Amino acid sequence: MSVAFTKDEDHEAAAANLPDRPISPHPNYVTPEGLAQLEAAFTEARAAYTAAQASGEVSDDRTAMARATRDLRYYTARLGSAQKIEPVASPDRVVFGCRVDILREDGRRQSFRIVGEDEADPAKGSLSYVSPLARVLMGRETGDEVTISDTVIEITAIA
Repeated sequence: MSVAFTKDEDHEAAAANLPDRPISPHPNYVTPEGLAQLEAAFTEARAAYTAAQASGEVSDDRTAMARATRDLRYYTARLGSAQKIEPVASPDRVVFGCRVDILREDGRRQSFRIVGEDEADPAKGSLSYVSPLARVLMGRETGDEVTISDTVIEITAIA
């Protein structure tokens, strides 16, 4: 068959077939701040969906509608599975929601808060509780040393 008689999918149609955002198999633990972030993201997704519907013909901007629908499904699922964990006031061990100060063997000091997957942002000092570093730190105390990726890390403070 000649190429002239085949229809290539245009970019907008391809974008309209966006795959769903992956949902983690882990429990959806969230801090109170993380729950607020999820609620805000859900509100934004719902507003984007409403705006995409109101823009007239859905076919006018299938990309916007596909993105809004995908995000709305994701945040609906994440809010539905969210398990809010209240912070421990004075933890003596590393637990979900606490801040952990560490000293790496190369002398670098870092501080991370252990949070839910959706609110994790290592560049801003928050680690997902399922990250390798957080997993090795959970349940440990100040002064404990752990090894991860052939690197020794000492816990210097927990708050």
